[in-house]
Amino acid sequence: MNSETTVLLPTKGLVALVTGGASGLGKATVEFLINRGLKVAIVDLPSSNGADVAKSCGENCLFIPANVTSENEIKAAFETLRENFGRVDVIVNCAGILIPGKLYDTVKKEMQSLKEIEDTVNVVNVIGTMNVIQFACQMMAENEKDKDGQRGVIINVSSICAYDDNSLHAYSASKGAISSMTSPLAFEFARHGIRFMAIAPGIFSTPMIANLNLNNSEVTESIMLNPKRFGKPVEFAALVHHIIENRYLNGEVIRLDGGLRLQQ
Repeated sequence: MNSETTVLLPTKGLVALVTGGASGLGKATVEFLINRGLKVAIVDLPSSNGADVAKSCGENCLFIPANVTSENEIKAAFETLRENFGRVDVIVNCAGILIPGKLYDTVKKEMQSLKEIEDTVNVVNVIGTMNVIQFACQMMAENEKDKDGQRGVIINVSSICAYDDNSLHAYSASKGAISSMTSPLAFEFARHGIRFMAIAPGIFSTPMIANLNLNNSEVTESIMLNPKRFGKPVEFAALVHHIIENRYLNGEVIRLDGGLRLQQ
């Protein structure tokens, strides 16, 4: 085995927790990691099909029903994770929601409900992510450091909406928060051997995007660069896996969008 191979972290046997793992990018990530020998806990709403996903993935996959916005439920989720798998090495925060709406629609002359913005978009996408992070850091800090002084990695999900022109104002703000916390978290937890990364996906073929009723052919022809198609969830999952195994990736947001640049 050459030096280029050994520098990458062997991922078989690592323990990952994936929020929002019952569908979309999260589900693809769960399946990808399971196929590469990781043990994976899915954290998703009780009403999700997380149990079915876990069952299809086999004995190394566990479903833990919980709402990421609940401190008590996430605390209990990590306790369940400890009881079943004993540790956590990887966190992938895929849980999130997207509600179309402008702060003020000049055509309809309507405002988006401030409570809707606060209670649904930012509470789930920002507070929910931070809630998981704090419990993850507590448990991950118990791991013994590896030869590079590492204890684990936490991967959050931003969006190209945090950077490009679009009309999803509240959603963009929530994903901008995810991007902006990446470097400070990496700096703060460097001494504890915990890496922080974020992925900013473009347009992927997921239930969330399907709810926007986008016309695939029109979108791909007008704004997609190369390749001219929506992203495949497995391509997101593959990047997650590479971030896990490449310990030199830290404190950065990676755009995964096929060169797409949104414009109004």
